[in-house]
Amino acid sequence: MSKQTLSFQAEVAQLLHLVTHSLYSNQEIFLRELISNASDACDKLRFEGLNNAALFEDAPNLEVRVSFDKAAKTLTITDNGIGMSQQEAIDHLGTIAKSGTKDFMGRLSGDQKADAQLIGQFGVGFYSGFIVADKITVESRRAGLKPEEGVRWTSGGTGDFEVETITRAQRGTSIILHLREDAEEYLNAWKLKQVIAKYSDHISLPILMEKEEWKDGELINPNDENGGRQPGGMVKTGEWETVNKASALWTRPKKDITDEQYAEFYKTISHDHEAPLTWAHNRVEGNTEYTQLLYIPAKAPFDLWNRDKKAGVKLYVKRVFIMDDAEALMPTYLRFVKGVIDSADLPLNVSRELLQESRDVRSIREGSTKRVLSMLEDLAKHDKHTTGEGTDGVTDVVSEEDKAKEGKYTKFYAEFGAVLKEGLGEDFANRERLAKLLRFASTTSDTVSVSFADYKARMKEGQEAIYYITADTLAAAKNSPQLEVFKKKGIEVLLMTDRVDEWALNYLHEFDGTPLQSVAKGAVDLGKLQDEAEKKAAEEAAEAFKPVLAKLKEALKDKAEDVRVTTRLVDSPACLVVQDDGMSTQLARMLKQAGQQAPETKPVLEVNAEHPLVKKLDGSVHFHDLAHILFDQALLAEGGLPEDPAAYVKRVNALLA
Repeated sequence: MSKQTLSFQAEVAQLLHLVTHSLYSNQEIFLRELISNASDACDKLRFEGLNNAALFEDAPNLEVRVSFDKAAKTLTITDNGIGMSQQEAIDHLGTIAKSGTKDFMGRLSGDQKADAQLIGQFGVGFYSGFIVADKITVESRRAGLKPEEGVRWTSGGTGDFEVETITRAQRGTSIILHLREDAEEYLNAWKLKQVIAKYSDHISLPILMEKEEWKDGELINPNDENGGRQPGGMVKTGEWETVNKASALWTRPKKDITDEQYAEFYKTISHDHEAPLTWAHNRVEGNTEYTQLLYIPAKAPFDLWNRDKKAGVKLYVKRVFIMDDAEALMPTYLRFVKGVIDSADLPLNVSRELLQESRDVRSIREGSTKRVLSMLEDLAKHDKHTTGEGTDGVTDVVSEEDKAKEGKYTKFYAEFGAVLKEGLGEDFANRERLAKLLRFASTTSDTVSVSFADYKARMKEGQEAIYYITADTLAAAKNSPQLEVFKKKGIEVLLMTDRVDEWALNYLHEFDGTPLQSVAKGAVDLGKLQDEAEKKAAEEAAEAFKPVLAKLKEALKDKAEDVRVTTRLVDSPACLVVQDDGMSTQLARMLKQAGQQAPETKPVLEVNAEHPLVKKLDGSVHFHDLAHILFDQALLAEGGLPEDPAAYVKRVNALLA
């Protein structure tokens, strides 16, 4: 038999150090992770067995067994799933094939106790065994290999591990934990059953443990019944019993499932330690039959914006696990949704390629999308539940269920609002529903709580558009010179500060019949909100200012597409806008920062003819410098930078001298 000692990948060694020294706050997660891995191994065998029934050998019933040996201080988790070959043991247990490992390390070492739940997010659940063990032995044989091609993997959780070939009659894997003294509570059937019931009750495979029964101790004096006995104890009977429900949670009737069971199931499939915000469990019947159990998390995962990360729900067909992250079943903008879809119609050998083509899959995707949007609409409806008196003098009575939903949409939107906006460009069919779910800050509210419907309800009489501005930050949006006339007239403007806003609003031009208008695009036209006297004064100012405008256009011909007088400014001398169909300067900046090509577009400089600095231009010997300062300050005011900062400073210094 060959035996070799190998070193862990550097990240694994670092991870093991953190696990063994830091994760004591919630020790019992190790059992959840190891049972979950065992269940996955059985799922993989079931899937591979669809095309090769010989892999089941002489044991078609898949199961997980948990046993312990008090004398040896070992706890063993055994499955009869797919198992591992020697090379797979080296690859899977000696390296972490995950790009996010370093990020995981940083999080874990920052606040180890709080972040113990991260252990499963990177597929490193196996290493959680070292929370309670100072040595782990893994014995395994891959289904389909000969008994003498088994493998034994052993490590003390330090820098290296040993691998040797063994003979193993049974396929599958046994993980033997040599428990540390401070973890000996897990050598107790009652404790193990409690942890299994808490974390693994929903697993559809039977989890078996040896039955125990009470046995009285021996008589101290065999000839004297009343002389007392040695202490009694629980004794194993040799029979095995199922200690979990062993039926998939989503297949049970809703009335038989508690909120706690729903929450624990979510934590297991998502590796999230927080309960979900809400969930929906439904059986859909019709042309396509399927069961959906979908969850909306309370917190965004750290890799939400990683476009390469696979996302999606778990797909089962007739309760047979097919794949994780079935992205074809959920649109990309709902990539935060977790859950399970169990189809009765898809073929058991369905692949990712087939999923893209299937009509049934399109039906499931549409149904699941509508279900998620319905959940969000329900949360949004209860977000600001008012309990004031209605017109009939009757006070609303709020049920406990409705009360529990209050404020949840605000929490959801803070975490996932920016992702939801992607749907405007990706999901034409649900664009109107999505538009109703969007929330923004505005010039009347710093909190991101204003919906388009709220805005419309308080529009001024005669107002013909929903006005908005996009900016990098809330402060930049609030203080933008482009808002000055709107503030003066008390017209509300939505403040949009997510990076996705500019892109998303290319796909949304109106809401409920009212056009959306960027205050930074095109000439400002307040329509009926501007009285005739104001219009006349603006026209006269523009006429009188014509000679200066011509000179400004000439001085700034390399920077500005046009220069014009505006009525949108009150306190500022100038601002930059783009033509109605042009790309905003903010979006162009964002594209350049992302290393992408942005079309070269020149902005329009709008000047306030009443401002002292603009009046000073006429006849000034410093006209050229003042013109460039005016343009660069307008650029600074909207979050940009002058093309030549040194030249800008030089010009300002010359005028200050």
